[in-house]
Amino acid sequence: MSIEHLNPKTLHSNPALTQAIIVPPGARTLLVGGQNAVDRHGQLVGKGDVVAQSAQALSNLGAVLDAAGARLEDLVKVTVVIDHTADLRAAFGTWMSFWGARGNPPTVTVLRVAGLANPDYLIEIEAQAVLT
Repeated sequence: MSIEHLNPKTLHSNPALTQAIIVPPGARTLLVGGQNAVDRHGQLVGKGDVVAQSAQALSNLGAVLDAAGARLEDLVKVTVVIDHTADLRAAFGTWMSFWGARGNPPTVTVLRVAGLANPDYLIEIEAQAVLT
């Protein structure tokens, strides 16, 4: 049995996200902790720049998926935690570039917060994927 993407016709249709996803019983699930804009050397990428930080966080997410043998298409849930002062549209544009023209995007939740673990962090991205 495969993953089932649900987009009821009675809800707004948005190409950036899926309204709900049914995961088959017994599926292996990858839980990805919040990825931020820290590079492999422990350095913050893009201080003050939400687009650069989003790109690094998504690159880190991609690296975790790759290490698990997963693909972007395996994502079923993405949670974006963004500083309340950061430009959400710019960050979301980075997500859309990362996702590309793929169909069946994951479900997406965005939380605006007063701050993240480091005052220079503007965004953190957590995800769940089903390994096929």
